[in-house]
Amino acid sequence: MRRQRGAAEPVGFSAGAQVEVREEQWLVRKVEKTARDGFRIEVTGISPFVRDTEAVFYSCLDDIRPLDPRRTKLVADDSPNHRRARLYLEAVIRKTHLPQTEHGLALAGNFLMDHQLHQLRPAELALSMKNAQPRVLIADVVGLGKTLEIGVLLAELIRRGRGERILVVSPQHVLEQFQREMWTRFAIPLVRLDSAGVQRMQQEIPAGRNPFAYFKRAIISIDTLKNKNLYGHYLENTKWDAVVIDESHNLVNRGSERNELARLLAPRTDALLLASATPHNGDPRSFAELIKLLDPAAIADPTDYRVDDLDHLYLRRTKTSPEVRDSLKGSWADRGPSTPIHVQASAKEDAVFEALARDWIPRDGSGESAGSHQLTGYNLFKKFLSSHKALLSTITSSQQRFKYRKRPPKPAEVEALQRLHDLAAQITDDDSAKLRALIDQLRDLNVGPDSDTRVVVFSESIPTLTWLAEAVPPALGFTKDGSVDDKKPWLAYGHQGRGGAIQVMHGDANTDQEQMEIVERFGLRDDPVRILFTGDIASEGVNLHQHCSQLVHFDLPWSLIRIEQRNGRIDRYGQQVSPEFRALVLVSAVPWRTDPRTGEPRSLDDRLVGEKLLKREEEAHKIEGSAEAAAGTDRAKDEEDRLTRDLIAGKTVEQSLVDAKQGVTGFLSNLLGQVGAVPEHKDVPHAVIPRLFDSTAAYFEEALRQVTRTDPADELSLRHEDDGTIAFEPPRDLLYRLRALPKSYLDEQRILPTDQRPGRILVTFDKRLADRRLKAARDSSTSQWPNVSYLTDVHPVLDWITDKVLVEVGYHEAPVLAADVEGPIYLIQGTYSNALGRPTVLEWMAVRGLPGAPEVTAMDNAFLEECGVGARMPGRSVPLDRDLLQAHVPAAVDAARDYLKAREAEYQDRTAAALEPYRKRVTHWQQEALFAGSRPNKQQVRKTAGQQFDLIRKLETAGEPMLRLLAVLEGGGER
Repeated sequence: MRRQRGAAEPVGFSAGAQVEVREEQWLVRKVEKTARDGFRIEVTGISPFVRDTEAVFYSCLDDIRPLDPRRTKLVADDSPNHRRARLYLEAVIRKTHLPQTEHGLALAGNFLMDHQLHQLRPAELALSMKNAQPRVLIADVVGLGKTLEIGVLLAELIRRGRGERILVVSPQHVLEQFQREMWTRFAIPLVRLDSAGVQRMQQEIPAGRNPFAYFKRAIISIDTLKNKNLYGHYLENTKWDAVVIDESHNLVNRGSERNELARLLAPRTDALLLASATPHNGDPRSFAELIKLLDPAAIADPTDYRVDDLDHLYLRRTKTSPEVRDSLKGSWADRGPSTPIHVQASAKEDAVFEALARDWIPRDGSGESAGSHQLTGYNLFKKFLSSHKALLSTITSSQQRFKYRKRPPKPAEVEALQRLHDLAAQITDDDSAKLRALIDQLRDLNVGPDSDTRVVVFSESIPTLTWLAEAVPPALGFTKDGSVDDKKPWLAYGHQGRGGAIQVMHGDANTDQEQMEIVERFGLRDDPVRILFTGDIASEGVNLHQHCSQLVHFDLPWSLIRIEQRNGRIDRYGQQVSPEFRALVLVSAVPWRTDPRTGEPRSLDDRLVGEKLLKREEEAHKIEGSAEAAAGTDRAKDEEDRLTRDLIAGKTVEQSLVDAKQGVTGFLSNLLGQVGAVPEHKDVPHAVIPRLFDSTAAYFEEALRQVTRTDPADELSLRHEDDGTIAFEPPRDLLYRLRALPKSYLDEQRILPTDQRPGRILVTFDKRLADRRLKAARDSSTSQWPNVSYLTDVHPVLDWITDKVLVEVGYHEAPVLAADVEGPIYLIQGTYSNALGRPTVLEWMAVRGLPGAPEVTAMDNAFLEECGVGARMPGRSVPLDRDLLQAHVPAAVDAARDYLKAREAEYQDRTAAALEPYRKRVTHWQQEALFAGSRPNKQQVRKTAGQQFDLIRKLETAGEPMLRLLAVLEGGGER
């Protein structure tokens, strides 16, 4: 029966509560306020006909009957030591979402990661209520563990009931890496919607069904998701609890597909997490566009704002930050040297340098170039510094474009380009000085068929990468295994009879699936891969450090940032061996210009730019903490373009770098430095939550014994191994919760049952064991997914067992426990919520002194210990006087309600105080924006301010408290 519009909203909808809908009992999982249909309530069935069925009901469409706490039926608990009742109380606590006034972390130390304070700070900031919503830009420099920081915050949001629906958007080549980190470290399963995942999705869900409604937690590449024709309609009709966008610097260009995607997602999510080591391109307006996604009322004038205005949204640390430096001791090996390897050009290569200096980059700096612009000459020069193959490819492309020019090229340009082509075409592998030098360096590093040494070789040019992958392996003793692929000839080189010793990764050669597989293989110790030739596709977000500490720059980018990003692939958190970097510096004997400072002749070679940037990046790492601070920007392309323009204008690299840094305003300088630093040794706040078991492991073991009708060893084939592994057959309802994980992982770990065998899942509470198994997976040759899963408090197995425990006590019932107390004590949960249905205040109360003088105290850990509520409770199968206890239930509930109502103003003040800083910030922003804006902008300012004030009002405590009788402690009598 449809509830009338405007009718009083029902109370009692809270996660973990049981309700009756359509004559069936359901367990509430999430409550959300809607615009038109009251509360949206996600539930799981618990009565026999709907058991384990997931459903959604709306309070204005269905008759949803919450329990009336005054009519709660008291029941006996005849389980050993009141196990059922203790488990029920623990399960209610675990299922109860933490209120928004609880700013402490509830799960710190609960994950498969080292305790690094700096990695907890983003969660601390996002939950601090400095902003009305959990929104933050994590801009830590390369390698500090942004993925781990994201995982901590997502887990905390899940514990608060604000992480049920999660969308992660990342570059396609790191999808599996991100998905695997979320599962192995935090036990957060994400459906991976790569090309294989999309195909699986199309097979599993009905045509036309919104995939984001079907998969509640998903990870997808930004290039896939930005396709409006494929996903636009679904995105417009979906809301999330949390959206994560990795490498978010790609969002700043207003009007781009990626920017439009971000602007579509931002208002459709509560929490928004942006991550980028390079969040700023030097343009305040572009950065303001990024910040506006997080908080539309953060910046009044996008051309004039301060870093202080962003401290509620922005966090940036470097390896030199005191807290980072101290916490990383022993977890990150010190960085090794960046060594330039001078390579004397061959005679044929010098001939190309001579042609470049004569025709394309005039020696006197003022002469005419054969090309229409000197930029063309510098582009050809850069390509040749990569390889003669790259130069030939560029020349061929230029000659093809001549056919399509509106104006025909000058004859001199055509002739000069052909001369350059002819000279480059004469160069053979034997004439390539850098090729010989690379082979020598790899030999010095002991790279070969009989060695385990791995090396990453970077180049900016795809033709160079393809050529190296063909030319280098035979020189190092790798032999072909006979399986030749014309398109990917390097795959023919095996390793002691096995294929795949040489891998090439770039966007033109690999699908998204292949890119992820290459990254995974490189992280497996026993995989035969020895050399990864890759371009800058691997310079962002990819972990290559697990079994590699050697990196070679075959060519050097004209960007400090790009050099830093490359080095950051092996110089990152978790690296156990000091990473070393080599750069091949091609040296020419052809004179070019005179150094204005020294009067000495200079050559047109790698010493002009690349070697200088290599040295400056090493200095920046030690002094400034990041290349961005030295470069004056955090956009590699902008940095490269500026440097090239300066060279054309006659500046040296040193002058260009000095001018760039001096040109950085105080704002930009601060933004590229450290933001969000905290007093040294200041710990993060921790939430204090009642607990009835010494550990999650103890709770899990007791719960298994309770919910299995026979011995768990018989019903689930459960076994405890000596090393701490817990193995059992997952029942169907648990398998359903694991469907987000890759089918390949579920198959390879034999979690899914087949016709020939039952399924089997391996879990553990032993962090050292889980860490060893994770390392063993990386040391294997098949998969980086470990065969034992670490049981965090948000693991699907814990969620499954907790739901099982909750239904052990019937609908609208509360157990009676025999305890060491004077007179009965009624344990009651009280919750105030906001207009969005989220808890703002949570009280765990103990009511004693009935019937004459009721007294309400806190049901905290000290109280539970004082009353002896624990595993050693003697138990009592039948209460001494259940009728008397039952008669006092209404009075106990009334006393708890009176207690809450007496403090209602205090609760409202507590919530208002948490929101007041943001209210003041919006008020100040509105005043500044109205003063600076034009008339159309002023209308938008008022609209935005109204939306933010409306959000604040919805977050304030509202309505009547919800009470729930959980249990009664009864003292006296023989036990």
